[in-house]
Formats: sequence, structure tokens, C-alpha cells
Amino acid sequence: MWQEKEEQWLNAWQRFKNKRYAKPFGWIVVLALPFLANYFLQLSQNNWSFELAYKFAFEWHTSKFLLSCLVLACILLFMITLLGSVPMGSLFFFIGTIVLGFANYSKMFNRMEPLYPDDLSMLDEWGILHDMIGTPLYIVFLILMLLIAYVLGKTLWQSFKMKKAHQLIRLVCLVASMLGLWYISDFNNPNNLLRKEYDKTAKWIPYSQKMNYYNTGFVAGFLYNLTVEPMSKPADYSKQAIKELTKKYQVSDQETLTDEEAPNIVYVMSESFSDPFRLGIEATHDPLADYRQLANQTYSGLMLSQNYGGGTANIEFEALSSLSMDLMNAQMTTPYTMLVPKKEQFPTIVSRLKAQNYKTTAIHPYNTSMYKRKDVYKIFGFDEFLDEDTMTNQETLGDNPYIADESAYQEVYETLQSNQDNANFVHLVTMQTHMPYGKKYPDRTIVASGDDNTEGIADYLTDIEYSSQAFLKFLDDLKHVKRRTIVVFWGDHLPALYSDALQARVPTVDLHLTEFLMYDSKKSLANSQQHDALISPFYFTSTMMKQAGLKQVPMDQLLLQLAQKIPAFEKTNAYQNGQWLEEVDLSDEKTKDLYHDYQLIQYDIVAGEQYSLKTGFFK
Repeated sequence: MWQEKEEQWLNAWQRFKNKRYAKPFGWIVVLALPFLANYFLQLSQNNWSFELAYKFAFEWHTSKFLLSCLVLACILLFMITLLGSVPMGSLFFFIGTIVLGFANYSKMFNRMEPLYPDDLSMLDEWGILHDMIGTPLYIVFLILMLLIAYVLGKTLWQSFKMKKAHQLIRLVCLVASMLGLWYISDFNNPNNLLRKEYDKTAKWIPYSQKMNYYNTGFVAGFLYNLTVEPMSKPADYSKQAIKELTKKYQVSDQETLTDEEAPNIVYVMSESFSDPFRLGIEATHDPLADYRQLANQTYSGLMLSQNYGGGTANIEFEALSSLSMDLMNAQMTTPYTMLVPKKEQFPTIVSRLKAQNYKTTAIHPYNTSMYKRKDVYKIFGFDEFLDEDTMTNQETLGDNPYIADESAYQEVYETLQSNQDNANFVHLVTMQTHMPYGKKYPDRTIVASGDDNTEGIADYLTDIEYSSQAFLKFLDDLKHVKRRTIVVFWGDHLPALYSDALQARVPTVDLHLTEFLMYDSKKSLANSQQHDALISPFYFTSTMMKQAGLKQVPMDQLLLQLAQKIPAFEKTNAYQNGQWLEEVDLSDEKTKDLYHDYQLIQYDIVAGEQYSLKTGFFK
């Protein structure tokens, strides 16, 4: 049957090719493809507004639009010459543009940020795609992939039957297009001629990639986010400078705990855990009533998240490494995939505690390859990584496809109990409250109002209620753990759930504030009466060490002093002197010095020679 259909298609195609107008028409289509593709990508960037896309291309940014068409033409030439077929190369270029455009629109809609080059590394995460779209659509997707692979293979095979003269032209054009793509990939080199042409009219906005793509176009914004150095090098960076910083922040006369006295430390990054009431949402009852009661009994407050609706791995990176995404170059969008795998060692709370004979365990009830966590956790120093397949507890709730938080906390509890000879560091990243929302709990009783998506919000409220209850049960279980246990709990970001209208009527910073608290099973935190603390995730380790009365290292001292001046900051929000600013204010000399010292240390770790690992800055 398939062979008959294929013969019919080929015959029809041959008949079309024999028409007098076929070749001129075909070449017009091919030559127009880069322009059409660029316009479509711009549509995806402008929420499918033909008016805005037209004005961008033909009124506001025509020169940048034409440059982007040139880049796309190079890609089209590569695909045509690689496959040895103008029609098939054009077809797959067209399909790729459609997929890229819709992926960009989806990310803009759900997370308010555009598609980055590094996002393409997720193409091999087929298990994640299955969870997102469900089994029926996943099967259709697999069939389509097999069909595409078949067509590609057959096209390539037939391309070798061309005449030698045509093969020579094909080879020359293929090499030329590959050289062009290689040169384009070096876009962030200051001497790159393509970049210089864009720079004549482009206004790059590093602190807001959303506006960056709007102002320069999808293609230019995408190129801008190709590989660069993680950070710009401070002018005074040197081995001697790092030695002096180590002495400057050295702490003396600290009591060293014995192995028996060292407490367990548990980090819990709770997926999308936040307070919807802060945004004006109303409900028939408060899903966080139990959490609020607990938070009012211990050190707690709000955490400033870099992202809205996503970016979990970046928040996790900050919390474990004590390094800030704000200090990175704008193109360093995901350190877990772009930075850490390139390092042999990377100082984190994990490596620090492991050096003190702690047993270190990571628990994530999901896919091990997500954000390359398996590789990253190994570099960070985890002894063990338990995932959805290796966890003992794998129960779910209702129709929720993800492992329940109660099961995840039980896994943490059993890990603590099974390793009583050592102090433990356990890092849990939960999944129960992950999107999508709306059909997880058909029997839910809570009713929500205050925004359009009442079904999704009610589902989310049920999620965080169950999550809150599971967390409190875990803390109650800690009374059965003999060793003192310190818990640091936070929500990574708000869910991608709220309407544009709601987002527009609340202060922007409210879309970046989640809940956090620190808990001590022996009730001995230093500031247990403070419930309005404001913090960034890279302050967690230094703050926890101080609150729990544990031994500090120079990195802790630097961050504790910096936190006094700038309690929380990220790329578009900074809290200083009791008010919110759009960026860090360095007019105060002390603040400027501390911030610069932090830059020196972070550069040393992410892009420098890692002198600080040898000078003892993290020991």
C-alpha cells in the first residue's frame, strides 16, 4: 500500500516538474523561503500580530530583518546541498521553521522568555515530551519521526545518483554553507563581521532577553545567545587578588563540631510552591494555612526567583553553588547545560559537606537526564542520585502523573534513617506541583476566583495544599531522627498559570517572589522569630550556616556581609534600603566593594583559574 502511494506521489511530482512553469515557480518559492521563514519567526515573537511583524520587517528594523534573512538563506542552502535535493531541503527547512516558531511562542506564552539555542539540547528528552503530551500524541509523534527519518534516508540515498558535474556543484555549495554557518556560530566574537553589521542598528538588552528578541528580531536574539564566556573578566583579577580576598574574609575562633555533633542538612526545592493570594487570587479556603502556621514559628520569608513559570535548574544552581545568575553574561542562560559539565570540579555546599564526611544524596522524582542533572550532580559531589526509577517510594495522588511529595519526603526520611552513622546532606527537587494544571484532581473541593483560569488555579491550589501537608508531616517525622536536622525549604518559581491581565495588574516583582523557610529539629535557629526575611537563593548556604550556628568559610562571610547591603537581587529586581529597584545600586562604596569582591570570586570559579579552591575560600 505504501509503495503504491509513494509511486502515485512521485508520478504526480514528475508531472508537475514537466510543466513549463514549474521551474520558475519552484525557484521563486525557494528564494522567498528565507523571507517567509523570518517573517513567521517574527510573528511567533509578536504573539502572531501581523501588524507588529510587518512594522518590524518593513518599517522599524528592515536592515536587521534582511541580515536575518541572509542567515536563514545560509541554513537553507546547507539543507538543500546536504540532502542533494532542492524540494526536500526546502521542505525540511520549512518544517524546521514551523517547529521553531511554535516552540518559541509556547515558551513566550508559558514563561515570558524566548527560545534559546541551549533549549535545543532538550530535543533528546523524549521521556519529558511523553509526559507533556500524553501517550496517544506521543505515538503519533514517533510515527512522524520514523516517517521523516525514512524520507531523509531515501533522499540522501538518491542524491548520490546525480551526475558528477552536479555533485561537484553540490559539494562546493555544501562546503560554502558549512563555512558560513561556522562563521555565524562565532557571532559573539567582537570581530565577527555579521555581528558588526547588526551592531550598526541593534540595541542589545542583556538584562531582558524578551525585549532583546523584540528589538533585534528572533534570529538576531537567537544568535546573541550562542556560546560566550560565562562572565566578563574583572580588570584586577589575579591569583594574588584571590589570596587577599581569602585573608580578608577568613573567620577565626570557630568551634569545630565532631562527626557525632554534625547535623543532617536537607535542602528542599519545591516545584512552583508560592502563595497565589499575593496576586489577588481568592479561594473557598486557604491551602497554605498549615504552612503559614509553621512559617510563623521559624525563620522564614520570601525568596526572589530569577524566573517566572520556569527556570528551575537556574534557581537550583544558585542555591547549591552560592553563585548568582545576575553576575553571568546574559547569554549564559542555563549553567547546568552550558557551564558545569565543562568543569572537572565545582565548589558547592555538596562538595563542602562531603569534605566533612557527610553522606550526600540527591533525590529528584523524575527523569535523570533533565538539565543533565546526572552529570551535574556528579561534578557537584553527590554520592548518590535517586530518581523516579530508583526511588523506593513512587506513589502518586489522584490523576497526577508525577510522584507525590509525600512519597518524595518519605524517601528523604528513609535516607536519613538508613545512614545514621554519618551526617547527611540530602537535596530534594519535588515534582508533584509541576504543570500542567486542571485535570490532576477531579474530586477537589477547593474553588478559586480572581483570574480567568479558575480550573487550573483550583488544581494548583489543591496541589500546594497537599504539598504543604506532606512537608509538615515530614518535619513531624524528623522527631524520630536522632541527629539534629536542619531543613531549608523554598519554592523555585511561580507557576506559568496566570493570565496576561493578572500579570499586568500586579507589581512585576510579585511574579518573582516565592515562599522559603529554615527549620531546625532542635528548635535552635538564631533568628527563629523573624518571619519577614527577604533572600536570594545564592544566600541560602551562608544564611543557613549562620542561623544554625555552624562553621563558616570565607565565602559565607562575603555573602553575609553582601546580604546586609543587598538582601536580594537578580537581573531585573534588587532590594536595597527597604525598596525595590530595577538593578543593584552601587553608589555606596562599601556595597560596591562587596559586590566587586563577589564578582572576583564568581569569575574565578566559572571562567577563571579557580585559584580560590586552592587558597581555601570554600574551606
